[in-house]
Amino acid sequence: MTTTDKDARILFMGTPEIARDCLVQLVEDGYNVIRAYTREDKPVGRKKIMTAPPVKEAALSLGIPVYQPKTLRGKYGDLVAELAPDMIVVVAYGRILPKKVIDVPKYGCLNLHVSLLPKYRGAAPIQWAVINGEEMTGVTVMMIDEGLDTGDIIDVLPVPIGENETSEDVFEKVADVGKVFLSSVMAKVIDGTATRTPQDHSRATYAPVLEREMGMFDFTRTAREIHNKTRGMYPWPESYFIHEGKKVKVRKTLVGGEARRRPGTVLSLKPLTVRTSEGAIE
Repeated sequence: MTTTDKDARILFMGTPEIARDCLVQLVEDGYNVIRAYTREDKPVGRKKIMTAPPVKEAALSLGIPVYQPKTLRGKYGDLVAELAPDMIVVVAYGRILPKKVIDVPKYGCLNLHVSLLPKYRGAAPIQWAVINGEEMTGVTVMMIDEGLDTGDIIDVLPVPIGENETSEDVFEKVADVGKVFLSSVMAKVIDGTATRTPQDHSRATYAPVLEREMGMFDFTRTAREIHNKTRGMYPWPESYFIHEGKKVKVRKTLVGGEARRRPGTVLSLKPLTVRTSEGAIE
């Protein structure tokens, strides 16, 4: 990193583990992170213990001041201009940036999105890529505009999805390579060597937030479809089927062979193997 790169004032916005990893990487790489914006503390677990977001914990340990506004349209949005960042970096923040914030930094607002845009815009790109049986995902560094993941693409890094990998497995891979990739792309933006490519909006697909009821399946689906849903829904909200009025959660599956039985027929108990509309699922 050049002296100019180190002098650039970076405002970081993010919330979960992948954002925490990116923040730590940027500091380790010598970036001048002046503030961190993150979501509010929230109750976690059965005892509803108030817990700080991973980005807050990391930022405080690094000596970086933290703000946790409910919106960026009030005083905390105005504060962005007062902070005068040269660049805003966003990783899974969970808040929409208004135009008055987007327009502040001279190098723009960069976002690390965990898909190969324009595919899987939205809140759950990794999960839906796995659910849909994709063999490839990746990370995209893009310039934020007023749309939902619609800004110009600066660079992409493909990441393969293994046949039996869960969304949790893929998240870990993507986070590991994404933090380094983000840091390298930021350096190119600051030194003026980065290029911008508009997205082909006609090819866009969306990855909406997962809901608990989305995890349900029945055995009229194919074994591959059930396998992909189970992988994509793990660790949350988990897939399940209904048996005699009871919910049976499924956390791990394998695709078995063919069997000439009616869908839903139990073929084996160890491991539990059930006939589907196409193939069997363990």
